[in-house]
Amino acid sequence: MNVADRAGLGSSRVALAKQVDIAIVGGGIMGLSLAYNLAAMAKLRIVVVERSYLVSGASGRNGGGVRMQWGDLGNVQLMQESIEICRGLAQELDINLWFRQGGYLFLARSHEQEQRLLRNAALHKQVGAPTHVLDPQEAKQLVPELDVAGVRLCSYNPRDGVVFPWPFVWGYAGKAIALGVIVRTHTNVDRLEPRAHGYVLHLSSGEHIEAQRVVNATGAWSHALNRPLGITLPNFPHRHEILSTEPLKPFLDPLCVDLATGLYFSQSTRGEIVTGITMPEPDHERDCVHQHSSLAFLAAISTAMVSLLPLARGLKVLRQWAGPYDVSPDGDAIVGPSPGHPGVIQICGFTGHGLMMAPAVGRLLARNLVFGESHPMLERWRPDRFQHGASRRHEDMIIG
Repeated sequence: MNVADRAGLGSSRVALAKQVDIAIVGGGIMGLSLAYNLAAMAKLRIVVVERSYLVSGASGRNGGGVRMQWGDLGNVQLMQESIEICRGLAQELDINLWFRQGGYLFLARSHEQEQRLLRNAALHKQVGAPTHVLDPQEAKQLVPELDVAGVRLCSYNPRDGVVFPWPFVWGYAGKAIALGVIVRTHTNVDRLEPRAHGYVLHLSSGEHIEAQRVVNATGAWSHALNRPLGITLPNFPHRHEILSTEPLKPFLDPLCVDLATGLYFSQSTRGEIVTGITMPEPDHERDCVHQHSSLAFLAAISTAMVSLLPLARGLKVLRQWAGPYDVSPDGDAIVGPSPGHPGVIQICGFTGHGLMMAPAVGRLLARNLVFGESHPMLERWRPDRFQHGASRRHEDMIIG
């Protein structure tokens, strides 16, 4: 029996309805957040189909960072809402999310990075985000173990935080099921067949589901559903690695990010250091989802970590893993009706930051689908923007 079956969170054996209002393909955080919010807002027939077990994909393979320190006002405001939701989410979902607001600490080493943090802090002030600009010694007061040699400037927001991804996903799944959503795991959607009033989902089990609308929440795997329908979108997968170390006595409150290398690290509630770093992507891995680990990652992260956090020298690595970022070329997500197939709703392209945005995005997209409510970010994220040449880059604080 798999983990999800033991927890009562979906099953490969759960009975499926023949007809539903909305079928969500992908049981990650985006699909499940949307399912929960839809079910809470309206009496709809909803099914979520996941090809493997819950938390098997990108939602279960990330560092759990949640921040409002972005370089674009729309993302800052979106994450203010998402963090506010997170503050009450444990009670709402009735599960311990291990959410803690220890802040994010960004470190700049170049003039360009320094100016970026100054610009962002001024932007954050406009909407009441409490981001503080710190000199290196002030940052060292926050984390005395840091070696700040070469650091020019830092920014810190105490309301940013970290959540444990697995209960985050499980909490949404459990509440969605309690509200009547069917969650079927270990079942692939092989293809979508257009019909006059919706789509037929052909499943790997041999079953079929008729749905008025389909949501593609498969992230880095989204092309498998899109391309046979002639839906061509420019998002692509990018492998990112991460590791956790043996536990240490708690000493680290904020999640730290070195903008020069893309190194980030935090300390879990159990004491492990959880860390990742930006790595170049081999050309042969483009457009394919790879989740293997590498020695090159270990070498790069060891050098960067020991330089910034000397006490990391000699730390034992307990676990190393990888997961895919679903990268959008302009840094904006891809959310909304598909070009040529308005009944297929995309929710992809979050470039590795979907977990932190999911509480707010699930809510605003559900309101759009149920009540027709618009939202500035939904207008900006429209999938057809790439066809009309309206795409432009808004965000440069993509980390990891």
